[in-house]
Amino acid sequence: MPANLTPEYLAAEARFREAETTEDKIAALEEMYATIPKHKGTEKMRADIKQRLSKLRNKEKQAVKHGKKHDDFHIVKQGAGQIVLIGPPNSGKSSLLDRLTGAEPEIADYPYTTRRPLPGMMEFEDILIQLVDAPPVTPGFAERAVIALARYADAVALVLDASDDAMLDHLEEIKAEMAKSRVMLVREYAECNDLAPGTAERPALIVANKIDAPNAVGNFEVLKDFYADEFPVQAVSAKTGEGLEELRRALFNVLGIIRVYTKVPGKPPDMEKPFTLKKGSTLIDLAAAIHKDFVHSLRMAKAWGKNTLDGAQIGRDHVLEDGYIVELHA
Repeated sequence: MPANLTPEYLAAEARFREAETTEDKIAALEEMYATIPKHKGTEKMRADIKQRLSKLRNKEKQAVKHGKKHDDFHIVKQGAGQIVLIGPPNSGKSSLLDRLTGAEPEIADYPYTTRRPLPGMMEFEDILIQLVDAPPVTPGFAERAVIALARYADAVALVLDASDDAMLDHLEEIKAEMAKSRVMLVREYAECNDLAPGTAERPALIVANKIDAPNAVGNFEVLKDFYADEFPVQAVSAKTGEGLEELRRALFNVLGIIRVYTKVPGKPPDMEKPFTLKKGSTLIDLAAAIHKDFVHSLRMAKAWGKNTLDGAQIGRDHVLEDGYIVELHA
């Protein structure tokens, strides 16, 4: 009996093959088991997945038992993208993480409350985006591990206190610390071939927090005058909730990703688990994200979305856009 594996299962299988950590492998196997069709033709496959899960979980338990060293600054990426919150002391990063993700960081009025990075998952419509609250950056001092978080993240949110008259100085200090470690903050990520060796570009946006505080609105207008052409700028208040929904959209936008939904011929599309791809991705990129074999076996595809007629056949180099529904024929 044929297995009739779904695109969701094949994508999870691909993530398992690419996974480097035990935690990532377990997560991929769990998704494989959850999405594999349950019939007689997949009995052996399901048994094999359960066996591999058991071995990896035992391995993880043994690592803990033997006191394997844990790196507090290594945050495993989850969700559609990882964005690191970086800012000076008392800018309200932890409060934003709390409001946006439901994570429970330690929050206090004194500086340096955050000593280790803390992740949380933010809901944006039908996907999850990982936010990471990082320890503060101060002039002349930034833990190398904090800069490394930014280097390996997908994007950076520069969180500032809009009521602080020294806000612009803090922003320049953070940019300088990043530049020292060859992390260049840009408005939009673009693969540059002329970057110096060891230099990384990361898309960033500015989050002006505490917009409800005295003097904050005036400071925010000055911030926009100086930086709106360099970065997206969003005003919010973690305290009152002002601007938080707009911030969710801004955080999604800074990742530079799109959501693509798939459907099996003759069936309705799966609108619950979109594939996330980089802007500019084509049909063949989607096929590769689902499973490497799709790249070669793909015969044709139909699409529903912007810049295409509903159900029209599209070519392998057709550029997809956010919200596309694609029916793949292998």
